[in-house]
Amino acid sequence: MKNILLLALFLISTSCADQSDGYRTISEEDLRNKIAGGWAGKMIGVSYGGPTEFNYNGVINEDPIDWNPESLRRSIGEDDLYVQMSFMMTMDEFGMDAPVEKYGEAFANAGYMLWHANRGARINIWNGIMPPNSGHPDNNLHADDIDFQIEADYIGLMCPAMPQTSNEICDKIGHIMNYGDGVYGGMFVSALYAAAYFEDDVKEVLHKSMKSLPAESQYYQILCDVLDGYDRNPDDWKKTWKEIYDKWGEVDICCALSEFNIDAKLNGAFIAMGLLYGEGDFEKSMEISTRCGADSDCNPSNCSGVIGIILGYDNIPSEWTRYIDEIEDSVFIYTDYSFNIAVDRTLHYAKQLILENGGKVEDGILYIKDQEPTPAKLEVSFPGTVPKEKITIDDEDYWEWKGDWQTVQQANQWEYEEKQKQADQEGSEVVLKFNGTGAVVLGRFDIDCGQVDIFVDGQFYRSRDNYYKMMGWGAGNGWLNGAHLAHVMNLEPGDHTIKMVITGKKNEKSTGTKLKVARAIVYDKI
Repeated sequence: MKNILLLALFLISTSCADQSDGYRTISEEDLRNKIAGGWAGKMIGVSYGGPTEFNYNGVINEDPIDWNPESLRRSIGEDDLYVQMSFMMTMDEFGMDAPVEKYGEAFANAGYMLWHANRGARINIWNGIMPPNSGHPDNNLHADDIDFQIEADYIGLMCPAMPQTSNEICDKIGHIMNYGDGVYGGMFVSALYAAAYFEDDVKEVLHKSMKSLPAESQYYQILCDVLDGYDRNPDDWKKTWKEIYDKWGEVDICCALSEFNIDAKLNGAFIAMGLLYGEGDFEKSMEISTRCGADSDCNPSNCSGVIGIILGYDNIPSEWTRYIDEIEDSVFIYTDYSFNIAVDRTLHYAKQLILENGGKVEDGILYIKDQEPTPAKLEVSFPGTVPKEKITIDDEDYWEWKGDWQTVQQANQWEYEEKQKQADQEGSEVVLKFNGTGAVVLGRFDIDCGQVDIFVDGQFYRSRDNYYKMMGWGAGNGWLNGAHLAHVMNLEPGDHTIKMVITGKKNEKSTGTKLKVARAIVYDKI
């Protein structure tokens, strides 16, 4: 009997070894190993899913997935990694508590290419709309997009068992480019990482991470739907995928009425599905998240980053990590960070945050003051809004053109062409007439575009400079798909107009004063 009692006491003490008097304990060596596992998982996942990105829209990927260890080199050039590393570089230069404007300015003027909410924020900052307004839906129609979700891993990596701290940092950085569900995507991923340090049950990791989100948000609701689907169909992820897509697949505001879905919450659901149905297996989790389609490099990247923390670098199967030795000191493009530097700097900031939040370090052991997750405040980017119709420039009843407008076909860097109307004379104007509660005029940002004045229902709304020079591998080109030239939402139902007038003014870097218009999307309320 005595031996049984001693054994029971031993098991109890062992199971509680990571938590003592309100502290979570972990050796610095183990913490570094888990941080390395998170960064490695991120790199492996984005490389694994990279070739399938947006090739499977609204369908499950049933095709073979091409992978070999050298595919890992692809991660050196992925925005999933270099954008968040540039945020860490801002921390290195100005300190972790640097004002958000410093992060925003560094991000806006970095040498890399940006997409969607990130690009919208860059344009806003160039136009003097600084964070947090740069991510606000009034200024950025990409507010609910995936951007912050794919670049918030570093926050969770620095916040082991500290989801409150994680949410605070996410609230600051996430509003540079996103709002509402777009910010919650980063909070969700960061909270997954924070929970994964001391929890190896992926379902429990998911439950804990959801506590960082407001229960009224659609992001929280879609995760509840994933859990419900898993509970009813634990052996068939494809049934859950269909239920999720049938309910949530057409809610994207930015890519409305197109085959693409860049919405944070739908892609976040695919992260959750990979974790749940992968059951802690590194490859299975990554594969399911990839096969869900849509942004199928970002989602497995987040998913395998979480599993990488749970396992720790040393326990990730070597078939996935063996090429990291070849590139561990290779610098990610537009940064001065390599894999090894990222691990070292993340460990540095993790220790700093542990100490700043009531923790301590003793004899190589980190004592982390345990934090209960608390939900962020509720933000809704586009309440009750649904896409109504797409309008091309050939739909003459919707447009009025004044001035010398020329119709052209212009390709972007992917040789995708779209018919546009272009003008450059001061005073030239275009009016979109629509019935609904909101609309966006789309066209092209470019190196020869200038400033326009925007009017809504005859009243001056704002000025906007549409100059844009591609950075990185697209340098010198403008953009077609997703170039939101002017938008307004949350109007009273009825007939409205958006008018854009060329002012003749321009950015000093621009080679012209053109306005390039291609199409529009009209929105309404449910």
